[in-house]
Amino acid sequence: MRASDWGRRTQPRLSEPVLPEASMAAPGAAATDLEVVRGKRAALFFAAVAILLGLPLWWKTTETYRAPLPYSQISGLNALQLRLMVPITVVFARESVPLDDQQKLPFTVVHEREIPLKYKMKIKCRFQKAYRRALDHEEEALSLGSVQEAASMLTEPQKQVEGSLTVYVISEHSSLLPQDMMSYIGPKRTAVVRGLMHREAFNIIGRRIIQVAQAMSLTEDVLAAALADHLSEDKWSSDKRRPLKSSLGYEVTFSLLNPDPKSHDVHWDIEGAVQRYVQPFLNTLSVAGNISVDSQILYYAVLGVNPRFDPASSSYYLAAHSLPHVINPVESRLGSSAASLYPVLNFLLYVPELAHSPLYIRDKDGAPVATNAFHSPRWGGIMVYNVNPKAYNSSELPVRVEVDMMRVMEVFLAQLRLLFGIAQPQLPPKCLFAGPQSEGLMTWELDRLLWARSVENLATATTTLTSLAQLLGKISNIVIKDDVASEVYRAVAAVQKAAEELASGQLASAFAASQEAVTCSERAFFDPSLLHLLYFPDDQKFAIYIPLFLPMAVPILLSLVKIFLETRKSWKKPEKTD
Repeated sequence: MRASDWGRRTQPRLSEPVLPEASMAAPGAAATDLEVVRGKRAALFFAAVAILLGLPLWWKTTETYRAPLPYSQISGLNALQLRLMVPITVVFARESVPLDDQQKLPFTVVHEREIPLKYKMKIKCRFQKAYRRALDHEEEALSLGSVQEAASMLTEPQKQVEGSLTVYVISEHSSLLPQDMMSYIGPKRTAVVRGLMHREAFNIIGRRIIQVAQAMSLTEDVLAAALADHLSEDKWSSDKRRPLKSSLGYEVTFSLLNPDPKSHDVHWDIEGAVQRYVQPFLNTLSVAGNISVDSQILYYAVLGVNPRFDPASSSYYLAAHSLPHVINPVESRLGSSAASLYPVLNFLLYVPELAHSPLYIRDKDGAPVATNAFHSPRWGGIMVYNVNPKAYNSSELPVRVEVDMMRVMEVFLAQLRLLFGIAQPQLPPKCLFAGPQSEGLMTWELDRLLWARSVENLATATTTLTSLAQLLGKISNIVIKDDVASEVYRAVAAVQKAAEELASGQLASAFAASQEAVTCSERAFFDPSLLHLLYFPDDQKFAIYIPLFLPMAVPILLSLVKIFLETRKSWKKPEKTD
């Protein structure tokens, strides 16, 4: 065999083992690449699920639920302008004005002025005077000899709307009023003004009517007392904090304090006195709130101040500067305000012990107080009832004491009027004033109280809603439930409705809407659900959930970083060219 033949035969044998090795390496490399692709896809899938599904789901399930609130409407309440309209019907009798002026009837005149109060809410008082002629039955009533009879006859056939007034203009020489009197204010919503035969009769009579209407409805002092808690310490609010704040109800407690039962056996007919003197007043006042009355007798209840002895009169006295120290020790024995949901008015009848009898109260000038009583703003009043000295000479101890309830209730009723903000009106010059009737409250005084309470309720509701909106805006962790948001929407709507009713002269519906505004706003502000997550800020939330998510997030992040680096490397690797 030739050498060339041997070489050709042996060459295929040398190349045969190479082919099987290449064919075995290719499937292994393909499998490895497939596993890498699958790993990348799995890492991307887990990352996508965690970021696109898990993270939003966790954020949604752990967020604080906050129902939407009318923030823009609440901020607009601070710029609310109140227009308090007082509808006045002016009735002209025959010969009350010149004939030329009578022919101009009927017509309407509007007088508007702004109440100068330093308050963010602008208040304007609008007197709408509707002039007309007197009807036949009104002419008959105005021809009577007594103004009281005429006023009672004029108010019987008609039902006057709350907040409205009717002013009758009589002849300049009419004997219905005394000759030195120019006007008359009755217990109802009726007044009488003397006319004038003058070419400017309407202007002069109009000014008199405005003076009478202001005394019977709205003045700066009435509104300043109503807004005393919302005004700064100035001349309007320093001495106007005596009336009670507006509330849905009040509790009146009459207490008899007998510190020396061994010397005094005190008897008082409190039930009969309340029914006879106080209950008619409270029944009339019930439209401003529900009022309940109770009574109690406290033995061995002494004052917290030792009375001083006056040798000149052989009596004891309490100085004016010591009166504030009397209330605190006695108040701890009353126990009525602790269990009450409404403001409590305490009226105390104190019968001094024998060792300090008689006991008198002196004012700042050192003069004895005529009623021997004093009152504390928004708390109540105390009256000292001295026993007749002759009673000690005619009998043994204990002396039986029968309390004169008429004298006591006169004092307490006067204090009750002051505590509710029902003060004497500022009468115009030469005005005949008829005092209250048996119920102790005139109808227009009740209207004036409703005006003041309506304005106070609107101011309170506006302040409460503004404070709530600011609180919820600053603290994002507070939960706002749907019922809380519903109360806020109702309060805002009630404030707007009350303002509209006041502007249209509908006092009764305006007062009801203002009460609803206060109730809803305070119910929303003091809702217990607002404090659930108040002390659970975001940093505590992340501190709790990071240990849970960190073990899962680290492998995913590392895989994403590795995929990114490999992808970036493959992009930078140059392609091979033949």
